[in-house]
Amino acid sequence: MLEKFTEQAINTVSESQNYALSLGSSEVCLEHLLYAIVKESKGISLRLFKTNDITLEKVDKAVRRYVSQSTNKFSQIPFNNHYKEVLKKSLDLAKISGHQNILYEHLFLALLTDKSSNVSQILDEFEFNIFKAKDLLSRLVQKKQKALEHPEGEEKERKNIIDYVFDDSGVAPVFNRAISKLSTTDYEILGTEQIVASILEDRDSDLSKIFAQFGITAESFDEKLKSLQSRKAEYDAKRVVFTPKAFVVMSSALEIAKELGSSKVLPEHIALGILKSKKGVAYEIFEQLNVKEEDLMNAIIKPIEKQMPETLVILKLAKEEARRIGKKVVGTEMLLLGIISEGAGIGARVLSKLEITLQDARKIIESQLGYGNDYFDSEIVFTKRAKAVLEKAWSLAKEGNKDRIASEDLLMAIISEPSALAMKVLEQLGVDAVEIKYGILKELES
Repeated sequence: MLEKFTEQAINTVSESQNYALSLGSSEVCLEHLLYAIVKESKGISLRLFKTNDITLEKVDKAVRRYVSQSTNKFSQIPFNNHYKEVLKKSLDLAKISGHQNILYEHLFLALLTDKSSNVSQILDEFEFNIFKAKDLLSRLVQKKQKALEHPEGEEKERKNIIDYVFDDSGVAPVFNRAISKLSTTDYEILGTEQIVASILEDRDSDLSKIFAQFGITAESFDEKLKSLQSRKAEYDAKRVVFTPKAFVVMSSALEIAKELGSSKVLPEHIALGILKSKKGVAYEIFEQLNVKEEDLMNAIIKPIEKQMPETLVILKLAKEEARRIGKKVVGTEMLLLGIISEGAGIGARVLSKLEITLQDARKIIESQLGYGNDYFDSEIVFTKRAKAVLEKAWSLAKEGNKDRIASEDLLMAIISEPSALAMKVLEQLGVDAVEIKYGILKELES
């Protein structure tokens, strides 16, 4: 049965055994489990005990009055029948609440329902409200009916990005040059060809040098461009208008920037947006120049990956977590696992200090989502809520004048979405948004 227990639950059972052995008891009783429950408490459970000024020392003193003690030291002792019944009850509670694994809270709940031991009498001595605690713990572990699709839904729409690229983004010089080219052509709407021609005009940039390795130079691109028919469209004098395909490309570039951990849209992101969306005149010219798309994409991404942006690492780990359970969808819960797995960032340090472990978080998420059978090489997509978290993290990074999105930005964005699946996981682990925010601010101050 213990293979179904979370790390915290296993630690609780193990601690009750150790405590019984230390007292020289001949068997492990529920009174020993109460001691372990108090010792291993955190989050909501810890607050329940603190409210009644219940300390480990006071519980130890109370338990010793009810259990057998001896100077004999055993190497191993059995659980008594009442303890076994509580373990079985905790498994039943887990199943009822829709969990595949037994949480610490299930153990606590099962213990509170027991009438065969002295546990309720001990708790009464501390004026502990058992009914209130059971209600609180029940709501904590209660699981809603699984939806056929991810509970956060999938992102279907693209956001308007015109304000981003003409604000303080890393592509402002590119667009200023691209706009100036419009006056020398018959074109009145900015297309992918003007954007790429503008990128290539900066011959000393790293991106232009990568393009040159694939035969894409200002001259070769311009030569192919002249052979194409011109196109005209309406023009809004108040602001630059993108062609429909250029708009799709720029929307893709914005999403790529976020996923690569940048707080700005850079020329590299636009190039990747063109290659990913496979749209626009610029893409047609790439095809005519016999460019190998995958090789060019890898060449552009490689220098970015070498810088190891924190968010890029987190999102890669989040995708791996999704694949691990056979899913092709990354929600906020996978972003949470990515933050924990990354290990070195402020986000990971804050969660570690709150005793959030990867194993426990995984087990709760697996019980929420189950296992899928999506192909390992399927394209990974983000839920609508995960997109909103990335959007918020992007904004936080920009507000902080950062060049990159940091793990604390992602974690702050997660706690700003109280109905996100990640927050539900954290709540089940006994941690709330206030604790996380305080932990982040404390880390930033140090």
